[in-house]
Amino acid sequence: MFEDYNAAGLRHIQVVRAEGDAAETVLSREAFSEAISEIGAWDGYAPTPLHHLSGLARELALGDILYKDEAPRFGLGSFKALGGAYAGGRVLQREIARKAGRSVALSDIREGAYARGAAGVTLVTATDGNHGRSLAWGARRFGAPCRIYIHREVSAYRAEAMASFGAKVVRVEGDYDDSVRIAREEAERNGWFVVSDTSWEGYSEPPRDVMAGYGVITHEINGLLTEAPTHVLVQGGVGGLAAAVAAGLRQRWGGESPRFVVVEPELAACLFASAEAGRPAAVTIEQETMMAGLSCGEPSPLAWAILREEASDFVTIPDRLVAPTMRLLGRPSGDDPAIVAGESAVAGLAALIAMARNGDLRRKLGLDETSRPLVIGTEGATDPEIYRRIMAA
Repeated sequence: MFEDYNAAGLRHIQVVRAEGDAAETVLSREAFSEAISEIGAWDGYAPTPLHHLSGLARELALGDILYKDEAPRFGLGSFKALGGAYAGGRVLQREIARKAGRSVALSDIREGAYARGAAGVTLVTATDGNHGRSLAWGARRFGAPCRIYIHREVSAYRAEAMASFGAKVVRVEGDYDDSVRIAREEAERNGWFVVSDTSWEGYSEPPRDVMAGYGVITHEINGLLTEAPTHVLVQGGVGGLAAAVAAGLRQRWGGESPRFVVVEPELAACLFASAEAGRPAAVTIEQETMMAGLSCGEPSPLAWAILREEASDFVTIPDRLVAPTMRLLGRPSGDDPAIVAGESAVAGLAALIAMARNGDLRRKLGLDETSRPLVIGTEGATDPEIYRRIMAA
């Protein structure tokens, strides 16, 4: 059952966390509260499931495994539904308020009170798929035009899913970081508004709003628990989700907050490189990982400010663990629920299984029969054809 994990070849680094209060200041309780209140009022909002993978936990000699399944989120298939759409609405709110010379409620924009103003604000982003789908969906709800920039490796299905919400989808040569650069350049030339999940010098409000939207995830998790998980393993990417989860848990559990592990593909490990360097560090993506949503070569400095204080461990995994983990979730043994999980969804669980099977890493992470780790299943089958091919193998 675990042959693929027994010699996984993980890279692991344990760091001394920096001291500070970024979990309270970079993402404030007020920012989380505002996002949770707004998103909770959207049509179709419902908490996503928190599964207990008790059978798998027994196989790994752990106390329990908590799996937060973001596949049902707003029918969009991933956690990104929370961030891009909310941040797009906040961009509209700020720009419409600026032009009106007064404060404007986001709920009024959502309900069409400023339809003409929203129609005059073009929202732009670069994406591997899920963030762009969220922004396109949110832009249509708020009545704003939208342009999405994708790189050469984004699947046709994911491009069509974004276009189905009325977005103009522009495919560019290069990788994800190239699409980010081109989106910024074209937005600056045309007076459009970038809604990115990564920050850069002079640009922080939309990425902060994206992360605030992700706070819905930890809000739902915290509401179901009477004690904190012992460990949390969260996918990397540019770091926005990991930072939001870390901040949300720290704000709720304080000194009892769990040990925080950031997991990345070995082919796109910018946060691992940052941990080694002790500062935000970019990496060159020479080969695309199958975990498309995590194919990011540059970390978000805003997210890194939180992760440098909250994450104690950084781990990279090889692509060859992805398909076995998707099949393990989709065809579980015992009484565990069958879960449809996409390629990027399983990074945390794949790392957990591999570390639990490796005596040295198991000891370093403090994993034992009392451990109750939490992983975030960030997406479902966001490309059904890719999912079918993987599950058929």
